Amino acid sequence: MNKLTHRLAKADDLPQLHTLMQRAMDKFLPEFLSPEKVAASYEIMGVDSRLIADGTYFMVFDDEVLAGCGGWSRRETLFGGDHTSGRNPRKLNPKTEAARVRAMYTDPDHARKGVGKLILSLCEDAAHEEGFARTELAATAAGLPLYLACGYQPIRAWDELTSNGTTVPLVLMGKNL
Repeated sequence: MNKLTHRLAKADDLPQLHTLMQRAMDKFLPEFLSPEKVAASYEIMGVDSRLIADGTYFMVFDDEVLAGCGGWSRRETLFGGDHTSGRNPRKLNPKTEAARVRAMYTDPDHARKGVGKLILSLCEDAAHEEGFARTELAATAAGLPLYLACGYQPIRAWDELTSNGTTVPLVLMGKNL
């Protein structure tokens, strides 16, 4: 079994992260969504460079090959990339609000190797160290099985409306740390 390692992402990692995100979405989302909803997902998903600037976005490597990425946030925005509308940079209060787990992607060649579980663990530990007692995330249909297996509980489901009128199903999930 290969050893997974990790480090925080830097701004110059963005091209690699975007490539990984594209590969993951192209492979995993069609198993759960129609082609129209997969295309619409690109509007509401993506890497948020604020997470990198905040030092809360991890890259996971399998034998030095980028296998996955994901992060957490102390800010209000629940999901979306740099291009997604409605983002809010307000800092959350760790005493009364949940940290956000965001932008998790696993390269298809590294699925089922513990990459997603490692990212969640890194995010949860870092958020807990900053005083957060809870994490929340917006799960896609493709991510739902992982989050359930890692102890996240569904809070509410909704269909996120995109600019062309297509909706993408999401589930708000939470976990006490």
